[in-house]
Amino acid sequence: MPDRPFLRRLFDGARGLLRRFATTLLLLLVVLLALRAWQSTQGPPLRAWQTYAPPELDVADIAHADWATWMAAEGHTFARLRRDLPGRMDPEDRTLLNRYVDGSLASPMAYGRDWNRSYVLEPAGAPRGVAVMLHGLSDSPYSMRSVAELYRAHGFVAIVPRMPGHGTVPAGLTREGRKAWQATVDMAMREAARRAQGRLPVHLVGYSNGGALALLHVMHRIANGEDSDAARIVLMSPMIEVNAFARYAGLAGAPALFGRYAKSAWLDLLPEYNAFKYNSFPVRAARESYLVTSDLQEAIAEVAARGAMARVPPILAFQSVVDDTVSAQAVMTKLFDVLPANGSELVLFDVHRNRALDPMLRSAATEWTRDVFAGPPRRYTLTLLGTASDTDPSVVARTRVAGATAVQTTPTGLQYPNDVYSLSHIAVPFPEDDLLYGHLPSPGKRLQLGVVAVRGERNTLAVSQDSLNRLSWNPFFPYMATRIEAVFPR
Repeated sequence: MPDRPFLRRLFDGARGLLRRFATTLLLLLVVLLALRAWQSTQGPPLRAWQTYAPPELDVADIAHADWATWMAAEGHTFARLRRDLPGRMDPEDRTLLNRYVDGSLASPMAYGRDWNRSYVLEPAGAPRGVAVMLHGLSDSPYSMRSVAELYRAHGFVAIVPRMPGHGTVPAGLTREGRKAWQATVDMAMREAARRAQGRLPVHLVGYSNGGALALLHVMHRIANGEDSDAARIVLMSPMIEVNAFARYAGLAGAPALFGRYAKSAWLDLLPEYNAFKYNSFPVRAARESYLVTSDLQEAIAEVAARGAMARVPPILAFQSVVDDTVSAQAVMTKLFDVLPANGSELVLFDVHRNRALDPMLRSAATEWTRDVFAGPPRRYTLTLLGTASDTDPSVVARTRVAGATAVQTTPTGLQYPNDVYSLSHIAVPFPEDDLLYGHLPSPGKRLQLGVVAVRGERNTLAVSQDSLNRLSWNPFFPYMATRIEAVFPR
């Protein structure tokens, strides 16, 4: 048996190693924060839309508000924005590509309506259902416009709320967060229930962060012993899991506690040329996105522990197999694989498996779907939309229905565009003729991001070349629309 002095020396040595490790880690953190602080002093100063935000209803007020109260308060928010922001802007801010300049190519009104605001689309006849549509992070209600129109065309009332902090100025996301967003979802669902009167089906539709908020709303109700107030959930690029950086994003903004380093509170400080989505992105928004997904995973686990997953309504989800914003695989493993056999379906948009393009694709990101149909039968239907072969760009739907092992292949009548190698996180909700994100030129004096093609030297543009090249429209939107239509009441 070792003697006590030996054990003490061993213990003291281990404690010394831990102390040195902790000291080294602390020094590394200090160095990183110092570098972050220095980095924040570089480049242009903060602009008016990054320092000023109009007031919004607080969480308690939203929790007690009805739709009319919400719309009135939102009207005051936008009135304050129009009154206060112009006087805070500098002369050099007044460009043709600034969304906050009236008459610019990027002005929301260049698109016929300010789709940054909450809205309701009413069907022509008697309603057949009600749908609540939730947009994504840094986005606006505009992103739900095409799907909302699809629902309206089939007799649904489409209720599209603006999440607090969105649609106004990027600085809004330095103040608002997940509690206000969740309260807004609850408020919109109360309005849906009022209109449905227990007679009409209610659908909850979410895109990106809105998808996480939709699921979180339903899971919270079930965990609290209530029934789901949605008969169907439809998700597009749902934010089930974000990258690991978002978990620690708050550290990147720590130097902002000192006024000189205020810019460190931002991950991106960019020109605001998109009429309906922020280009600038604050650290707090990244942190809040992580907390939403963390809350969601806890809520799913709680519902499963209570044995209440059978009360989750059917889910129809659409996800690109490559996604630089959320984890595509987590949509399958952390959501669909834990669902009961309730008629849910996951549709994956595959990459363009073209013989010429394939060698240019990163296998780590694209290979996981080659054996996606392997293994035992699943409790949900899985569809992979992709090319017929590496020499045939015709798009087919390969489907394995719930409980089956056989894979059915169905032509779609679509072609994978030759100049597109994959979908993107942001492309899913937008058709090719979208006024802002589509690639079919539309008449009018406005900026259309889907047709932007710029050429020049790298490290010259104020925005990244990747952001301009990222696919902004969905070539498979017609297929997605038919799948959504299939869940409408007959």
